Amino acid sequence: MDYSRKEIDALHDFYKNQLLNDTIPFWFPKSIDEEYGGFLLMRDRDGSLLDDDKAVWIQGRATWLLATLYNTVEKRQEWLDGAKKGVDFLLNHCFDADGQMFFHVTREGKPIRKRRYFFSETFAVIAFAAYAKASGDEDMANKARGLFEKCIAYATGELKLTPKFSDTRPSKGIGVPMIMMNTAQQLRETIGDPRCDEWIEKWIKEIETYFIKDDIKCVMEQVAPDGSIIDHIDGRTLNPGHAIEGAWFILHEAKYRNNDKHLIKLGCKMLDYMWERGWDKEHGGILYFRDVYNKPVQEYWQDMKFWWPQNEAIIATLLAYTITGKEKYKHWHQQIHDYAYTHFHDKEFGEWFGYLHRDGTVAQPTKGNLFKGPFHLPRQEWYCWKLLEEMARNSLNFHE
Repeated sequence: MDYSRKEIDALHDFYKNQLLNDTIPFWFPKSIDEEYGGFLLMRDRDGSLLDDDKAVWIQGRATWLLATLYNTVEKRQEWLDGAKKGVDFLLNHCFDADGQMFFHVTREGKPIRKRRYFFSETFAVIAFAAYAKASGDEDMANKARGLFEKCIAYATGELKLTPKFSDTRPSKGIGVPMIMMNTAQQLRETIGDPRCDEWIEKWIKEIETYFIKDDIKCVMEQVAPDGSIIDHIDGRTLNPGHAIEGAWFILHEAKYRNNDKHLIKLGCKMLDYMWERGWDKEHGGILYFRDVYNKPVQEYWQDMKFWWPQNEAIIATLLAYTITGKEKYKHWHQQIHDYAYTHFHDKEFGEWFGYLHRDGTVAQPTKGNLFKGPFHLPRQEWYCWKLLEEMARNSLNFHE
C-alpha cells in the first residue's frame, strides 16, 4: 500500500521540524567560531565544548550545510555569514604548501595531521560551490571547479598522495568513486561544470564493474585491481551503510536522468543486497561491519550501530520507494525511520547520539568529534523533507 497523502504530509512536517527546530539549533549559532573562524564542533551531549580542535573535512561539511540551507530553505543572513566563516577558515588555514589539505588542525588553524586520502578536498569543493551559489561570488565558483579538477587528478592517480600502505597487496576502494560522484552531483546542482556528467558516468561504471558481486549478492568495500575479492580480513570486510549511501547516490542520478531504468535497477540492487546483509534482524538498525563470507570481523565495533548508516538508509529507502513505488521500500523506510528516531534521537538536548551498542543502548553520548558533526543527520532530514515536498507537489504520481 502506498504512503497516503496524510502520511506524506506528516513525514514532510516531521523532517522539516526536526531539521529546523532540533538539529540545526543544536549546532548553530553557538558553533561558529567568531574569534578564529570556522566552527567549534566537538560537542558533548548537552552541546558543551569538549575540544576546540577542528576536523577539516567537517569544517567543509558544515560550510556546505549552511550555504545549502541558504540556497534551498530560506535566505537567512546568519546562514550565509556562517558559511563565509567556514570558507575563509578553509582557505586561510587548511591547505598545506603542497596544495594538499590537512585533516586535523588546532582552533587557530595550525596543522596537526594530514591523511592519505583527499576527502577534505571533496568536502571543500561542495562547500565552495554551495557558497558561490549563495553569494554570487564567481571567484569562489572558480576555486570550487579548480579544486574539483585536483580531486579528479588524485582519483585517477595523476597526482599522488603519500601512501599509508605498501603495494604488497594492492586494492581499490569504493569510497573514491562514491564520493567523487556525489561531489560532481553537488557541483552540477549548484554552480555547474561541464565535466560532471561524463565523470559521474565513469564513476558509476567503476562501481558497477568492480564492486557489485551479483553471484553473492553483495557490494564490496574494497577489491583487488581486477575486481576480485581479496580473501583476507580487510578485503572481506563490508560496510553496509556505506554501500547503501552509494545506492542512493546512484538513485539520485537516476532521478536526475528522468528515471533512468538502468540506474534505478543498479541502485535498488545495491540497496537490496546490503540491506539484507546489514539490517539487524534481532535488534533493528544497520550494523557497522559484516564479513562477506560471514566470518568473524576484526574490528571490535563491528556490531555497533553508528549514526550515519541509519541516515543513509533512511534516504535510500525513501528515495527507492518514491522512484519505484515498491511496498518493500516503504516498509524498510518505516523500519529504519522508527528505529533511528527511537534510539538515536536525544529528546532532552536534541540532535542524535553517535554510537549505540547492538541492543540500542547508548555507548557514549558525544554529539561531535573528529568524525561526527553537522552533516549526515541534517543532510538526511533536508533531503527527505525536500523529496517529500516534491512528492506532494506531484500529487503522489511519483512512480508512474
